[in-house]
Amino acid sequence: MIKEFGYTNTMQVPRLGKITINVGVGEATQNVKAIDAAVAEITVIAGQKPVVTRAKKAIANFKLREGMPIGCMVTLRRERMYEFLDRLIHVALPRVRDFKGVSERSFDGRGNYSLGLREQIIFPEIQADKVEKSRGMTISISTTARTDQEGRALLRHLGMPFAAQ
Repeated sequence: MIKEFGYTNTMQVPRLGKITINVGVGEATQNVKAIDAAVAEITVIAGQKPVVTRAKKAIANFKLREGMPIGCMVTLRRERMYEFLDRLIHVALPRVRDFKGVSERSFDGRGNYSLGLREQIIFPEIQADKVEKSRGMTISISTTARTDQEGRALLRHLGMPFAAQ
């Protein structure tokens, strides 16, 4: 990447900062146990206990009061981050049905990448017969890259399977 982008210093090369996994549990307004199941699944997937996120505002149409638990998230850094990214790229993503690669358009303009998954059962740690309900998750990969091109090059060098466009 030093030659590709003409960096003069090795510290200019982009690197991963953190990976955030976020799961929204909409049915938690009626079923409090749904949050516990989501927390247990994310703990197994990430190897780290997630934080329960709570509603900031009350929304009457959704029967949601302020402070109610509505999801969970976990932030991975250092060794756990690299281990999770390796499992995501080499094990979980190839298990997605009709997988042709991830979109190159999911960058935010500053080199960070977000990826949405529909099911948690693509991870081998989750036993499909014990899952009550299929839940999706958002995986955000934060980098030190300044532009989308630098972030895309970094993830491509790390092995991210981008779709051919």
